[in-house]
Amino acid sequence: MPAADVARSASAMRTALIGHPMVRFDAPKLIGPVPQAGRMVETIEARGKHLEVMWDDGIVLDTHLKGRSEWHVYRKGSPWRRSWEQLRASIQTDDFVAVCFDAPMVETYRQPDRERHPGRGRLGPDLTKTADPSEAVDLLLSYPDREARLRDVLVDQHVMQGVGNVYRCEVLWAAELSPWAHIGDLTHHDALLIVSTAAKMLRVNHGRVRRATTQHTSGGLAVYGRCGQRCIRCHDTIESRPVGRTGRMLYWCPGCQVRLDRRLPPEVREMDPHPAAVKYLNELPWRSHDDH
Repeated sequence: MPAADVARSASAMRTALIGHPMVRFDAPKLIGPVPQAGRMVETIEARGKHLEVMWDDGIVLDTHLKGRSEWHVYRKGSPWRRSWEQLRASIQTDDFVAVCFDAPMVETYRQPDRERHPGRGRLGPDLTKTADPSEAVDLLLSYPDREARLRDVLVDQHVMQGVGNVYRCEVLWAAELSPWAHIGDLTHHDALLIVSTAAKMLRVNHGRVRRATTQHTSGGLAVYGRCGQRCIRCHDTIESRPVGRTGRMLYWCPGCQVRLDRRLPPEVREMDPHPAAVKYLNELPWRSHDDH
C-alpha cells in the first residue's frame, strides 16, 4: 500500500474514531496486549507504510500495510468491500468500524512513559477500591517535583491509580483548575477536591463501556474530545493541545479553568485582543449573552 494511501486512511480513521469510546476490538492473530472496550483512541499516525493507533491508556496498535493490506472505515451496519476471512484487526465505536485487511503482522505495545512505569516505586492507591482519600491526597501534596504540572502528576500511577487521559481532563474541568498549575501551589483543599472528584468519576463509571461525567453533553463528557465546542459551564470555547513526551491530547476550557494558572494576570484575559479575533469570537452562536 503506497505511503500516500496510508496517510489518507489515517485521516479518515481520525474523523471516525478519535474521541469516541471503543465498544469492541477484534484481531485474530494479535501479538501483544488487547485494547479494552471503553478506551478512547487518541492519536492515529501514518509512518511510511505503518499505521499506528494509540488509545488513552498508552496501548499502541501497529499495522504494517504492504501488498494488498489496507484499512477501511464503514458506518455501522454497512457492508464490507472485503471478506471477513481477510480481517486482521477491527476497531468499533457506536457509529463506525475501522477494519484492517490482510496486514502481515498486527502488533500492540505500551507507549513508554517513565512517569507511569511501576519500576519507579510502589503504585498509588486504586481509587476504585479505596474509600479513604487521605493517602492519595498526601502523595499529591508531597510530590517530589514541586514545579511539575498538575496535568502530568494526575496521570502518574504512583500518586493514584486509574486516572488516564480522559479522567485527568474531566477532573481538572470539574475542579476548575488550570492544567498548567504547578503541584507546589496546591492547598490541602485543592488536593482533597481532586482526589474526591477522581474517585467519584472512576467509581460511577467502573465496568461501563461508555464513560460519562456529565449529563449535559451528547457524549457524556464535559471537555474531552470537545475541542472547538462551547463549555457547558461558562460558554467559552474548549481548546486542546498535545502535551508530554507521548503527545496525548489535553482538553480544557480557558474561560473557567484558571485557578492556580501562573501564566494569567490577576484579571483573566477573556479573549485575544486582536480585532479580527474579537470579531470572530463574538459572532460564535454561543457568545450571544441572553438575559435568562
